[in-house]
Amino acid sequence: MESFSANSARSYIGKNVNLHLKDGAVIVNVQLTKIHKAAGKNNNLIEYTLANRKGSRIPLRTIAYAENLNVNLMQTSA
Repeated sequence: MESFSANSARSYIGKNVNLHLKDGAVIVNVQLTKIHKAAGKNNNLIEYTLANRKGSRIPLRTIAYAENLNVNLMQTSA
């Protein structure tokens, strides 16, 4: 399995995902909004939002992989 990079993160922008971190933690049901490029190697940041709240940022190097979510399965019928 190849590492999670800016190129692979770019394909998840605007989608709801679970972020699996290298330390074993999972950030559940977030929407990736932006990639922030920084000077130097491995200093890129991923910005994400949780349910209409202000965006948070996490270093790209701490993410192991992202798991796509199917939002249609989570919607409830009224």
